[in-house]
Amino acid sequence: MIRLDVSTATLHAFGNSYRAAIGRGGAVPASAKREGDGATPIGTWRLQGALFRPDRISAPETSLPWRWLRPADGWSDDIHDPGYNRPITHPHAFSAERLWREDNAYDIILLLDHNSHPPVPGAGSAIFWHLAQPDWRPTEGCIAIDREAMLEILPRLEAGQQLAVETPPRPA
Repeated sequence: MIRLDVSTATLHAFGNSYRAAIGRGGAVPASAKREGDGATPIGTWRLQGALFRPDRISAPETSLPWRWLRPADGWSDDIHDPGYNRPITHPHAFSAERLWREDNAYDIILLLDHNSHPPVPGAGSAIFWHLAQPDWRPTEGCIAIDREAMLEILPRLEAGQQLAVETPPRPA
């Protein structure tokens, strides 16, 4: 299992440790996660697949199911949208994040199953594992690592593999 220690913002995978960025709102139990709070949900999330930006990355080496990101791709974050916390195509009648971004954060997006079976409106949307910003600023609730670390890990990832986002117990 891949583990993210939110107390140290360290991702542990395949015998290595990597710096990670988490949400600007810190980390909260998944049951307390709310849309727009900027918090990373604590829990165990399965990898579902990946999106790759074709003008910024070559064909990926991975066994994850994947597809190329398109300029009109988005992700619904509107609690009134029947497609809440699902991929959409812009233009869209409801509020939705644009996945084709000017920065490099979404050049690689790993899809996690947080709040997806079925999605509960308001319990958080678009919780991804993606690339960190060069200044390591917090995310809006996602998990982020640098490009080199992601490219090192990517070939070893498989659909259904689990990412445990946790706060280790404090010593007594």
